[in-house]
Amino acid sequence: MSTLIFGLVAGIVGMAYFAYGKRAVRLTPMICGGLLCVYPYFISSMLWLCVVGAVLLVAPFLTDL
Repeated sequence: MSTLIFGLVAGIVGMAYFAYGKRAVRLTPMICGGLLCVYPYFISSMLWLCVVGAVLLVAPFLTDL
């Protein structure tokens, strides 16, 4: 149940990142947003969901593309 809720939250944040990246014409938020929407389908471990999600959430702030 927790992976379902975490996936839902990641998808919502991913859609927001994707919309921001599209509006601001920035590639990194668009890629991270798309990956945030998709990656919960492929990872079943809650630990790895959190680790990958944290990396994807922080990546647009660390890069300037």
